[in-house]
Parts: sequence; C-alpha cells; structure tokens
Amino acid sequence: MEHSDTSLWHPFSDMAAVRGNEFVVSRGEGVWLWDEHGNRYLDGSASLWYCNVGHGRREIAEAVRQQMEQLEAWSIFGDTATPPALELATRLAGLYPRDGAKVFLTSGGGDAIDTAAKLARLYWQVLGHPDRLHIISRNAAYHGTMAFGTSLGGIEANRVGYGPLVSSTSQVHWESPEALRDELERVGHERVAAFFMEPVIGAGGVLPPPEGYVQAVAKICSDAGALFVCDSVICGFGRLGTWFGFERFGVEPDLVTFAKGVTSGYLPLGGVIVSDRVAEPFWSEPGRVVVRHGQTYSGHAAVCAAALANIDILERERLVPRGRDLEGELLSRLAPLADHPLVGEVRGGTGMLVGIALDRDALASEPGLTAKASASIRSHGVILRALGETLAVSPPLTISSSEIDLIRDAVRAGLDALVESRAPVA
Repeated sequence: MEHSDTSLWHPFSDMAAVRGNEFVVSRGEGVWLWDEHGNRYLDGSASLWYCNVGHGRREIAEAVRQQMEQLEAWSIFGDTATPPALELATRLAGLYPRDGAKVFLTSGGGDAIDTAAKLARLYWQVLGHPDRLHIISRNAAYHGTMAFGTSLGGIEANRVGYGPLVSSTSQVHWESPEALRDELERVGHERVAAFFMEPVIGAGGVLPPPEGYVQAVAKICSDAGALFVCDSVICGFGRLGTWFGFERFGVEPDLVTFAKGVTSGYLPLGGVIVSDRVAEPFWSEPGRVVVRHGQTYSGHAAVCAAALANIDILERERLVPRGRDLEGELLSRLAPLADHPLVGEVRGGTGMLVGIALDRDALASEPGLTAKASASIRSHGVILRALGETLAVSPPLTISSSEIDLIRDAVRAGLDALVESRAPVA
C-alpha cells in the first residue's frame, strides 16, 4: 500500500517532512517487526521503551479477549470497582517494599506524572502546610508532555512555545546532589512539596546516575521533609533489573509513577504507587478529603487484564532480573562503537538501556544527523530511537546474545554508510 499523504498527525514530528514518508510497521513477533512491504527489523528500542516481554504474546491477547467478553470496562470512580482493577492494585502494591501502599491507576505515564504532582501538593495542603507547592526536577529529565510533565521536564526544546507553564517548579543539574540541596535552601524547605527523579534519565539521552546519587538525593529529601518521587515510567518492570528500578539503590520513594512495561505496551496503562505515609491522610478519616482527580479510563478492566497477564509472563520467565543480568553484556557489546568517527561516547551499564551519543563536531556540521543515523541503521535491519544527539537502545528483555550482536553490527554498518555518503567526491 502506497502512502502519498497522511491524515495522521504524528507526535514529536515535523509533519511537513513526515507526510508521504511514513514508515509503516504491520506485524511483530518476539523482538522482530515487519513493515508493510514484508521487510524484517529487530526492535532495538522496544517501541517507546515499553515492549519488555516482546511482541505477539498470545496469552495477553487471550486475557484481554476473555475480559472483554465478560466486561470490557466500567468506571472505578466513587465506590465502584471491577475484579481486574482490584487484583492489579493489590498485586502492584505488593511489589512496593513496604506494606500499606496504595495504587492510583491512570491511562499512561503522562497521567501518572500529573497525578503524582497533584497528590504531592494536595498531601501538604491536607496536613496544613499550604505553602508547600514547589516541585523540583532535573535538567535533561523527561516526565511526559501534559501540563505538569512539560513544566517538570528538563529538555528545553519540549518546553518552548507553549507560553507560561505550571508555576512553582524548577530544575537542578541532573547529576549533582549538591545542586538539589542548594535549590531546597534557595526555595526554602517549608515551600517544597517534592523532588521528581528518573533512576536513569531516558529521553534526555540515557544518563545513568553517578555512583551514590540516588541514595544521596533520597536522604536530602528526607532531611528537608520533601516528598521523594521516583519516575519509573521507563525504568520499571525489569528495564533496570527490578520491578521499579529504585530497589537496586536501596531507597524507598514516597510515590512511584509507572506505565509502559506494566502492560509491555499491549494496552495503555499507568499509575502511581503511593506509600502508606502519603496515603494515610486520604484513607484514614471519612469526610476529610475527596481527591477530585482521575481519568475516564482509570482501572479499565480489559487493560488491567492485559497488565495481569504481562506481569505473569515477567514472573514466570524471570524477565525482571534479566534486565540486570544482561546490562553488562549489552553495554560491552556496544561499547566498541565509541571508536567510530561519528560516535562521541557510549553510555549505559544500569539496566537494559544504552545511549550511543554521536560526535559533537559531526552533529554541529550536519543538523539532523541523529535522525539520519537512525534511518541508516534501520535500512540495515535494526530500529533505534533518535533522541537529540543520542541513539537510544532499549530492546525487549527477551533479546538473546546473538540478537544483541545484530544491533551492534547494524549500528556500525549504518554509521559507516553515513560516513561514506558524507565523504567528498574525488
């Protein structure tokens, strides 16, 4: 099927360039994808970081089919619930390291960030601290594209052009605990509601935390009385080798946002795990507070069924620890690409996430080089995400060692082809 034009407005896209040039994916199985012309590609990005169990899992489709035949969906507003929503909340709460956690289900990661930010502010209002409204995040951070997420995000290109954003927010340097401490002092401890942090910054360039960073900022938040919020939307469900990513650092966030890997993307779902401490004032006394917040499809029954089936696969096939078991291998196989003339550095080693940062001089001399590199690598059979100056690698957790080699070989071949195309004609 030929596409001369399109009516589909693609997110994060220059539609004047995209129209008539769409790459149409039509089928998936395991770590493999096929386009509409039958060409096969290795999914080196798990789509948008989320297809942790791989494509084409029939048991997830069957779980959704069975649930839809029984009850496709019903609202969980007020006192209403459905069995899959109740079961999923119980299961997710049980994955948090302490008893008493509660789960607020949303439609995706952006919803989860907005929910966590509003709950963080509302928590302090309920406790009688109305000045605690300020929320701190990090430069290079990505927290979705809704109102709070755009305001908390630290990728400047994602913030410009929209006018005034949510007030009482600020960003600090992503790798400096001291910068967080200084910002808390500048704003005033008594005015800060929360600090938001990705265990590994994803869309901002795949930036693993420096040694001791996560533990340091968790303690700084505790000392200042600010809530510590872990954004595990990308890093959860095995991507860092644990359920939510933060566990490997020995910390216990007050709130945890999740999405993506909770269903491996089979259906859209997100949410917030709320610690017993933060949940307590909302749950302890009838009539004290009504949280007037939620999404139409929160707790959607068929979506929850997909999540439960996905979590079954993650547990049965031990895919969660696999994220940590393979992190060294993924990095070591791709690290030699740092010697390529178009590559500046290769970052990774914390979970199944690697960033191949292109050479700064090459980027300066050729705008759009990252997108061209991604397209060239795709022509050699591997799909990666282009993120600013970085190519992001985050394959399904089911990937094999030989398939990791295919990623490396395709990246090198794609970059070599670019070098040849840029060489002056004699």
